[in-house]
Amino acid sequence: MKKIFIILTLSFFAVSYSQKKKDLYLFTSFREPATEGLYLAYSEDGYNWKGLEGSFLKPEIGASKIMRDPSITKGADGTYHMVWTTDWKGGNGFGYASSKDLIHWSEQQYIPVMKNEPEVVNVWAPEIFYDDVKKEYIIIWASTIPFRFEKGVEEEKNNHRMYYVTTKDFKTFSDTKLYYEPGFSVIDCVIVKKGKKDYVLVLKDNTRPMRNIKVAFGKSPLGPFEKSSEPLTEYLSEGPTVVKVGKNWLLYYDNYGSKNYKALSTTDFVHFEDVSSKISLPEGHKHGTITTISADVLKGLIDRK
Repeated sequence: MKKIFIILTLSFFAVSYSQKKKDLYLFTSFREPATEGLYLAYSEDGYNWKGLEGSFLKPEIGASKIMRDPSITKGADGTYHMVWTTDWKGGNGFGYASSKDLIHWSEQQYIPVMKNEPEVVNVWAPEIFYDDVKKEYIIIWASTIPFRFEKGVEEEKNNHRMYYVTTKDFKTFSDTKLYYEPGFSVIDCVIVKKGKKDYVLVLKDNTRPMRNIKVAFGKSPLGPFEKSSEPLTEYLSEGPTVVKVGKNWLLYYDNYGSKNYKALSTTDFVHFEDVSSKISLPEGHKHGTITTISADVLKGLIDRK
């Protein structure tokens, strides 16, 4: 009996230790009117999210001093890098800050990526992606430059295309270049590495008749990307983010027309299942991205004063 007890006890501790060391999921967010800054939610299973109280970073830069669309990724050294929208209208750049624990942040920087485009209307929803092949960060965003591209029924100041820069150290950046020109107004793009030379671009077709989410495929995180798919979501949906949970990819999005959050599950980004009934999010959760954190980092977030 003693031997059995010892084996069971050791087994219990092994499971507990394994669970403790397992990475958890973290979802960034903001709240309207976007002056309060960074909100966070965490999850153990990638489906059910618990909000952490209060703001974790107040915006201090940009003409409007707001924080919308906070996008975060974890670098190879464990540092978290975050970019965000600083101005709903106007401005020629985005905000940037970094942190090891998501509590203590570097000085906020304003990165004027469209400074050479005096007619630029906006810099919206920057998304950050770590390219583990080239060991660099890719930041993409949507901007409108009136009369630059053909358009449908959109206003000239609402005809977006995607642009990008790359950086290795967030001190020097590549020249700004056009990232994605699908022939229509596009915003809210997210890069997903599905496999070696197998990338997915999740995007919002922002033309007035569509305003829904599609995907396109490419062999590099910088493209080129093939023709986009048919719509995956209903009219008036945006702000996609993607996380891998087990063998499935979950595509979360803000179904703003119906004022709710929804999710799709897929293994190939061709066939999708609506799993919205299986998810739960904090009230007021808005457009953000998902990364992973350790149990120790989560404990610090919960215990912070």
